Amino acid sequence: MSITRDFKETIQARAIKDRAFREGLLRESVECLLADDMATGKALLRDYIKATIGFEELARQTHKDSKSIMRMLSAQGNPTADNLFGILHLLQKREGVQYELQPA
Repeated sequence: MSITRDFKETIQARAIKDRAFREGLLRESVECLLADDMATGKALLRDYIKATIGFEELARQTHKDSKSIMRMLSAQGNPTADNLFGILHLLQKREGVQYELQPA
């Protein structure tokens, strides 16, 4: 089932006005990636990027092609650790948060 335009617009509108929501979306994407749930982690990361910085601005700041970033984070994409962690570092810095690992 594909996500409707209204749903995407709702996510973006909430992300713009709700810092806790934005941080939660980014944090959840990192947690999914670390738990080896790449599909969910990349999907959440795409939603976060679309709702906040946008792929064009992210591409400008990372010195990567926006289409390349979109492919990396697509369902079939396979980003390198260097690219993925570079993007996450930039997004954390932009959001003003820093995630740290803690033993479970």
